[in-house]
Amino acid sequence: MKEALGNIRYFTYENPEYLWLLLVFVPIIAWYIWKHTNLFAHVNTPTLQDLEGIPSTPKKFLIHIPFFLRMMALACVIIALARPVSVDTYSDSTTYGVDIVLSIDVSSSMLAMDLKPNRIEASKDVAANFINNRPYDRMGLVVFASECFTQCPLTTDHITLLNLLNELECGMINDGTAIGMGLALAVGRLKDSKAISKVIVLLTDGDNNSGDIDPLTAAELAAKYGIRVYTIGVGRKGDVPYPTPYGTQMVQNSFNEAPLMKIAKMTNGQYFRATNKNELVKIYNTIDSLEKTKIEDYKFTQKKEEFTPFVLLALLLLAGEFLLSHTICKRFP
Repeated sequence: MKEALGNIRYFTYENPEYLWLLLVFVPIIAWYIWKHTNLFAHVNTPTLQDLEGIPSTPKKFLIHIPFFLRMMALACVIIALARPVSVDTYSDSTTYGVDIVLSIDVSSSMLAMDLKPNRIEASKDVAANFINNRPYDRMGLVVFASECFTQCPLTTDHITLLNLLNELECGMINDGTAIGMGLALAVGRLKDSKAISKVIVLLTDGDNNSGDIDPLTAAELAAKYGIRVYTIGVGRKGDVPYPTPYGTQMVQNSFNEAPLMKIAKMTNGQYFRATNKNELVKIYNTIDSLEKTKIEDYKFTQKKEEFTPFVLLALLLLAGEFLLSHTICKRFP
């Protein structure tokens, strides 16, 4: 189980259409500039000689302060009319994941070509799609032939898992089919898991003929830890094409399905048989639908009106404009 909490704050407007009123500043400011460009003071004096050389002081710019304050106050009023609000969004998502271990047979018989291009490559392709369809689950990979080992421990790093899956090939382990050991190792990877659901997908094409652990003993172990096992038997019975140093030849394929059926029954799983790649795709889709990841999302939104500071600021600016207009910025006719 994985829980995630998030808190997002942002600002918005309940009546954003009022913000278009800010465009009135363009003609008002343009009119103000034009007016003061063509405004000159008139003083009656018998001569300009006494006025020559009087320097310009920064105080002449003070006359524009009241106008600036008035415009700022108007902007604050418009913003207040648009009703700014702060929005706090709290999200609480809980994911109940499924821990899954894929246990795949890499014995030499997986080179048979009744699944295209062969059993091992078809199994890898379909397993890769299965992994991509379950982004919220931890997944691991166990491989077995006459022996077994963990190719990838349980992880949410599916890119690494897919890369390790792609590296699988027949001959990477001494030949044989140790189904019991492959299942027992997968159980070992899941027995301490805290996931709501623990699953093993065991894929093989032959009878158990290697290893020190009986498949049914491993199944009992899986049942003890509450692990569900879906078993998949790949390949058709009878003559199947198989690559040899002398070219592709037909070889006799025998397959005892009974142990895989018992393993699935003992662990409350299911047994599937795939004689072609399309059937294998359907099997993985069925397992995907049976083991759904539960995701719960909760969102809480709280709004707070933020127009009051703009109203108070507008009043303060108007008060400042009034005081300045009647004191240091007072204009005389």
